[in-house]
Amino acid sequence: MNAWVADIEQATLDNTNFRTVLWTGEHTQLTVMRIGAGEDIGLEAHPDHDQFIRIEQGKARVELGPTEDEVEEMHEVEDDWAIIVPAGVWHNVVNTGDGDLKVYSLYSPPEHPPNTAHATKADAMAAEHA
Repeated sequence: MNAWVADIEQATLDNTNFRTVLWTGEHTQLTVMRIGAGEDIGLEAHPDHDQFIRIEQGKARVELGPTEDEVEEMHEVEDDWAIIVPAGVWHNVVNTGDGDLKVYSLYSPPEHPPNTAHATKADAMAAEHA
């Protein structure tokens, strides 16, 4: 058994990396993220993955659309808000606050290799292109 049991709020707030994978199962993966002021996660779509995102700290704008070039919805979110992004939907989360945006995310099925840790967005982008 490979269960993960911990204080998700504290794990999210303690994370200092852009992205850290905390747990990977057969059907789901848990990650935590820190997005600096004025930064974003990066516009992306997961063709075969649903994604749940929860804001633990900060303020953000969530952008959603059917294509990479078309944003149909924008939502202002903050602490305690959650977003569910269905597979195939283009999305971005932009930090609109003055401090770090801290979020945790569940991917179903897993999106990243187990135990992935990217200190910066540039590290994450480089790994995805490799």
